[in-house]
Amino acid sequence: MTDASALRRRWQDALVAVRGTAFGPDPLPYAEHLLERWGEPQRRYHTTAHLAQVLDHVDTLAGHAADPDVVRLAVWFHDAVYRPDRSENEERSAALAERALPEAGVPDAATAEVARLVRLTVTHDPADGDRDGEVLCDADLAILASAPREYAAYAAQVREEYGFVPDDLFRAGRADVLRHLLGLPRLFRTPHGAAVWEPKARQNVTTELELLTG
Repeated sequence: MTDASALRRRWQDALVAVRGTAFGPDPLPYAEHLLERWGEPQRRYHTTAHLAQVLDHVDTLAGHAADPDVVRLAVWFHDAVYRPDRSENEERSAALAERALPEAGVPDAATAEVARLVRLTVTHDPADGDRDGEVLCDADLAILASAPREYAAYAAQVREEYGFVPDDLFRAGRADVLRHLLGLPRLFRTPHGAAVWEPKARQNVTTELELLTG
């Protein structure tokens, strides 16, 4: 079970660091609102457990980031709006950040960067030299490099989130996604991701594709 108290502390630490002062609006109501969103019943993979895991991965990659606390705020918002039957989730999540963060005392430039990073998760394709984008995208995709049992659980949870899609259509659509991933020159852009996560991720994705199409 995900520790909600620990997540609240992580939110508060990142928010205070980005706004540069402990004075200002109380961070905790914003954490509560976001945690409510991450706990919605339609979610199976995109839950508070995913939120905590991506934050953990950002901690691993923090030395590569230009501003790791801005990246952490982006993690909180990147799937804050999540409806599996809709295609505009990232845009709506970014818009939520643009509304909430100024109210919480975050400077305009940092708010804009958080929103940019959230929108980047549509493609997971940061530009060369976009260190914060590289960290966020690698952290979000790190599940692909998990141990076989954890990867299988992830794949099953994704299927549950798309339970409204018939099996044949889901298998075809998921196979297309996996083929796209395997066709990318690299899945991970940070040095750690490229060295540690890339080989295992390609193995896992290849295995899932074979199970779907075999």
